[in-house]
Amino acid sequence: MSFESSPYLGVAPEVTAALVEARPVVALESTIITHGMPYPRNVETALGVEAVVRQNGAVPATIAVLDGRLRVGVSADEIERLGSDRAPMKVSRRDLAFAIHSGLVGGTTVAATMLTAAMAGIDVFATGGIGGVHRGATESFDVSADLQELARTDVTVVCAGVKSILDIGLTLEYLETLGVPVIGFRTDEMPAFYTTRSTYRVSQRLDTTADIASVIQIRKLLGLAGGVVVANPIPAEHAMDREVMEQAIGAALAEAQIQGVSGKDATPFLLGRVAELTGSESLDANVELVKSNARLASQIATALLV
Repeated sequence: MSFESSPYLGVAPEVTAALVEARPVVALESTIITHGMPYPRNVETALGVEAVVRQNGAVPATIAVLDGRLRVGVSADEIERLGSDRAPMKVSRRDLAFAIHSGLVGGTTVAATMLTAAMAGIDVFATGGIGGVHRGATESFDVSADLQELARTDVTVVCAGVKSILDIGLTLEYLETLGVPVIGFRTDEMPAFYTTRSTYRVSQRLDTTADIASVIQIRKLLGLAGGVVVANPIPAEHAMDREVMEQAIGAALAEAQIQGVSGKDATPFLLGRVAELTGSESLDANVELVKSNARLASQIATALLV
């Protein structure tokens, strides 16, 4: 098996070897490095998440755009480069060709990471939270491309639910329309990123990684296209108070409206303002939930190979 046939897709030797040898691989996104956290916490977190994947028996494959190529697996020096770049591009599906053509440094969103993981033959992807329907979308029509990608790309996404700055209820309705299952890992309720609860129910609850792997495998045997969302609540000891978060989100949304922030700039702006309004607590929670998701994703990737 060779992944070097495309001049635009480069897969790290370690990742290639793991795929050829049928060892577990977990894809990781890079917008958390380029747009999700301040430097140097972003670099520390990315390296820490890769370490968690390794500790749980899988090979990490951080995905990004560098030097005119989609990269599946990057070095520690390249993670440093992604984290310290002054003007990285936020790259979703629509932006991939332009980013490659322009030779830009780009962090891949959930959608672009899913798409690239599928190109390389990686089945499981860990992230913080998926994008979704933005609050006020009935006026703005702002719906993340992540949801359409989940409908068409066969990659399982392990997350702490929908980013709490979004409209969780409408996002779940949209995913239902698209036929995307949302599996709660040991929970009946959709987690809300920084908090364990949202009052919205998941479509199914499963309590073991073996059961999750079985559902994924049955979907493939049935020929059902599209991904699976595995909603993994943030560990309770790191969860934030829901009321505190809602107050911070409300203030951040009001500021975004006043400043005219919208589209792909909205999520990094809102997450940044929430972090500022809550001090370091939300940033610390973000780090912990991503590590928790990487741990679970590694276990699912291993279970898929049994």
